[in-house]
Amino acid sequence: MTIKHYSTTFLLVGSIASSAHLRASGDIFHVNPKYDPLKQSIIAEFSLAYHDIPNAIHNYTVLAIHSNSPTIKQRALNVSLEQNDLNAALNIATHWVVQEPEDVPAKFYLAHIALKTHEYDLAAETLDSILNIDPNAELDKIIEGISPDSEEDRENLLQALKASKEKNNPSILALIAGLEAQNDDLETALTTVNKALRKRPKVTGFILMKANLLIALGRQDEAEKWFEYASRKNKNNLDVRLAEARYLVKTNQPELALSKLEKIIKTWPDADEALFIAGLTSIDLKRYDQAEHYLVDLRYSAQYQNEAYYYLAVNAERKQHYETAKAYYRLVDGNLYTVSRKNLISIFDRQDKLNDALRFLTQERVNYPQHASFLYQAQAEILKKMGNKKAALSLLNEAVKNNPDDPELLYSEVLLLDPFQDRDKLDKALRELLQLEPNSPTYLNAYAYTLALQNRRLGEARKYAEHALENAPDQASILDTLGYITFLQNDFDTASRVLEKAYMLSPSASIGVRYAKALYMLGDMSSFNEVLQQLKQNHPNDPQLNQLDSLLLPTHIKKS
Repeated sequence: MTIKHYSTTFLLVGSIASSAHLRASGDIFHVNPKYDPLKQSIIAEFSLAYHDIPNAIHNYTVLAIHSNSPTIKQRALNVSLEQNDLNAALNIATHWVVQEPEDVPAKFYLAHIALKTHEYDLAAETLDSILNIDPNAELDKIIEGISPDSEEDRENLLQALKASKEKNNPSILALIAGLEAQNDDLETALTTVNKALRKRPKVTGFILMKANLLIALGRQDEAEKWFEYASRKNKNNLDVRLAEARYLVKTNQPELALSKLEKIIKTWPDADEALFIAGLTSIDLKRYDQAEHYLVDLRYSAQYQNEAYYYLAVNAERKQHYETAKAYYRLVDGNLYTVSRKNLISIFDRQDKLNDALRFLTQERVNYPQHASFLYQAQAEILKKMGNKKAALSLLNEAVKNNPDDPELLYSEVLLLDPFQDRDKLDKALRELLQLEPNSPTYLNAYAYTLALQNRRLGEARKYAEHALENAPDQASILDTLGYITFLQNDFDTASRVLEKAYMLSPSASIGVRYAKALYMLGDMSSFNEVLQQLKQNHPNDPQLNQLDSLLLPTHIKKS
């Protein structure tokens, strides 16, 4: 960070030194005879490096106001925006525009910052002046990401734009349409964007806005016709034609989408997104050779390389070319790393080569140390699947020693420990987990359920379960744990209420049996019988239901 700031200072020196003269932008800001721009810029950058933000922003504001250099003004604006000092940014941008009234980029900055500071009249006035200089200026980037959140602010901005001199300019109309759409006034927004399109029918943003509004209004047929019309009229507009293809995929028309994509690729053979969508669509249509043809071209794409390798592997796997699939999965990195390795392990499993998978994952820990936690857990799962729980625990113990602050590794160890035979180890691991993440619903629930299974410290277990529910109120597994604990505490009223909610969220046999038992102990036999019949219908062969049937046996049989 410090090096970056110093480098910026040296870059600015030339700009400062080349300023032929300094001039004030108003009555207040007169040049101090002792003003030294080089010294002031160095002070500003050193202040940033040592986190003295007010001093840095003050020095850069003075520099920006007194200097004619766009580089200095740009740097001053960047610093104030990075530090979220919007007042300083507005001050700098305002004086930049006063000094350089014909500088369109300066006006873009001013309009953008005026919007961020909710100075809507100033924003509208600045947009007018931009459009006076360049009637075809693209204004959508100004408002992107800073559109007002509150309805009141949106209304203020709308009124300011509608009252502006350039209110009928297509760019202003598009901004108005965007705000109307945000206010959920979709029909009005559609009318407004149509006005913009009549004046500038080839603007990509306007075309796509109309399509999105039609989709939001549920007028799917009109949206499809609009996409088809817009693509036909704008054959050389890649964005519009890609948007049509994406829409066809989304509306489950893969054949038509693929035919459109084929035409796009003929015109733009290096369009990565078109190749990628065509590859995925071909996989969905089971045209595996065609998919491979498109995806192979993306192996060196800066944007889609990992995705290309991943889907080439998926494609090969669908063709049952498992060795090819494994080779491609090995090449995947980035966000798809873990899912690619899981798929790779699955292939090893199908080939009955889990020992090979273990060796592969050991080498992966060397090649990808940043994924060590995931790789340890994957190896432990394989060892468990092979029936070697002892080796799995030993491996996880090694992993935890190497990464003592990794809660996922600790939790993997918890899942393997026996709640009765490994009670002390389990208790220690769970306590460490809660020290690392005291509010995690998963870890709180694990501790609560373990204590419930052991039927000890039920008061503490109940507190853990209730705390977990505060952070995850509608999670069936946590509700089930709390219901189990309260049942053990003979609090059948709470148990039945909590387990009823759990059963509604997840009507599994185990939760249903617990719920039915709580109803039985509460004496609500009609509800008990109703739940029992549901369970028999939904889980007819589940042996857990035998427990409930035994509750209905005549008393003399029970005694015997």
